[in-house]
Amino acid sequence: MRPGDHSPGPRRSGGGTPTTTVPDGDEARIRPGSHVQERNVEGPGQAAAVQRRLDELLARKGEPVTVLPRSSPVPGSGARRRLSDQVRIPVYFHVLHNGSTGDISAALVRKQIAALNAAYGGRYGGADTGFSFELQSISRSDNASWYSNPEATERDFKPRLRHGGPGTLNLYSADLGDDLLGWSTFPWLYKGAPKMDGVVVHVGSMPGGTIDHFNRGFSAVHETGHWLGLFHPFEGGCTPPGDYVDDTPPERDATNGCPAFKDTCPAPGTDPIHNFMDYSWDICMNQFTHGQGVRAHQVFTAYRT
Repeated sequence: MRPGDHSPGPRRSGGGTPTTTVPDGDEARIRPGSHVQERNVEGPGQAAAVQRRLDELLARKGEPVTVLPRSSPVPGSGARRRLSDQVRIPVYFHVLHNGSTGDISAALVRKQIAALNAAYGGRYGGADTGFSFELQSISRSDNASWYSNPEATERDFKPRLRHGGPGTLNLYSADLGDDLLGWSTFPWLYKGAPKMDGVVVHVGSMPGGTIDHFNRGFSAVHETGHWLGLFHPFEGGCTPPGDYVDDTPPERDATNGCPAFKDTCPAPGTDPIHNFMDYSWDICMNQFTHGQGVRAHQVFTAYRT
């Protein structure tokens, strides 16, 4: 693929032009080439307001905001850096299914949790963020409506199924249709709607799933990044402060596929196409940065402890 080539990505067979929207207050991973309309609930002004509030909360807790030098870790070249504070996050996994359709095995759920731990532990490359995930239980709900239309029904199933407090991750698998790979709530929304907190992923995006190019379990990794307070690296395009992380070079737009080279902004550094918070194919993703780990810890301290 040529630099700047944004030809439509793969889509499963299915009719028409979708009118799907991401649920209010959520952030999604969208398949390139889809027609989904993402609600940009965290536009530049809103993101700045979120940052001001985060700074206030951290100051109250005696946790100064860390400003990192701009750099771009390269996998396998000493970029593995371990954050001293280790956070173990309990995970409740909820399998939504329609009879045998979508009724995935416990072994597959464990593979998804393993992918989370490998990504956040720096075992694919990049930084060890200091977060680990421990599966507590697996629930199963045989409900055709929940499984096939989770966007419209999440206000029904989430309050019934969710466990734990702000620091507990609830993961739901379902059929999200042809456009969405997953969505997540942000940490600062927990207080106003605790029962809606969590991550929803397309069952076909889990390890070994049916969605070409997006079946290594990295949609859950990406959405959990939002759950921890991370933005996309293309947040705000080339205009600072972008994603509020100084060691993720800015990029003008989301990545499609796995281009050999992509550099869309005049600032130093090529586009972070290998970062889990971009929209690249799963095979292209392999890293978080140290700065993303620091930000996630700051947000977790402010909103999830």
